[in-house]
Amino acid sequence: MALALRCLRALPSLLQRPSLAMARGLPQAPRGCPAPLLEGCRQCVQQMLLSRQLATKKAKGKGQSHAKVNISAALVEDIINLEETSEGMQAVIEALKEDFSRNLSVRTSPGALDHITVMTKDGKFPLNQLGQISQKSPQLMIVNMTSFPESTAAAAKAIRESGMNLNPEVDGTMIRVPVPKVTREHRESLAKLAKQSTNKSKEALRKVRSKSITQVKKFKNKVSEDTIWLLEKQIQQMADEASTEMDKLLAAKTKELLG
Repeated sequence: MALALRCLRALPSLLQRPSLAMARGLPQAPRGCPAPLLEGCRQCVQQMLLSRQLATKKAKGKGQSHAKVNISAALVEDIINLEETSEGMQAVIEALKEDFSRNLSVRTSPGALDHITVMTKDGKFPLNQLGQISQKSPQLMIVNMTSFPESTAAAAKAIRESGMNLNPEVDGTMIRVPVPKVTREHRESLAKLAKQSTNKSKEALRKVRSKSITQVKKFKNKVSEDTIWLLEKQIQQMADEASTEMDKLLAAKTKELLG
């Protein structure tokens, strides 16, 4: 009875057209399936397609250590949203790009101070929400804290601890921020920060991967081992590609910083 009910689930509209199904050479319904292939049993079709894909990948990868896997997201949408996983990994990459662009530049500019986080008694706020930032000269920036004078000391501390090699000086509600000369030591310090940022991003990437694999393993008693194997391999492959892109970003930024 349970098998009969499962097989009543409708196939995607594309598979409901016999001519298209036959033209694409879809497999026949498995023995024991009470419903004709083109009338239902979406799970059976899904399982057979994944098994066929697994066999193909193993055949192509025979003698190779890194066979490429590319599962159709539509086939496994009941198990995991692969597009969501991809978007999560891409978001980590974009955050790293933003960090490189905003915080790791050889030349310090007013914009580089905007998003320094200041801890106040009322919570955390970006520096540009507490003070007006301007460039007095190529060698000096000014942060005017007149609107929030009680946060002046906290803002100066945040600038000093930003990792940007800045040594602010407080003058009433004004914070003077001398712009350091671009020395080799400063360049190397920035390159080190870029490496640290990349490592943090890779840790975030691993969390996205682990969350997705955990989601897949919830179905280990509902789908075949082949399906679980394929999905885990696909997710790991996506993570590896994202990690490789991060390495390329780091290499380019390091070259830029060290000159």
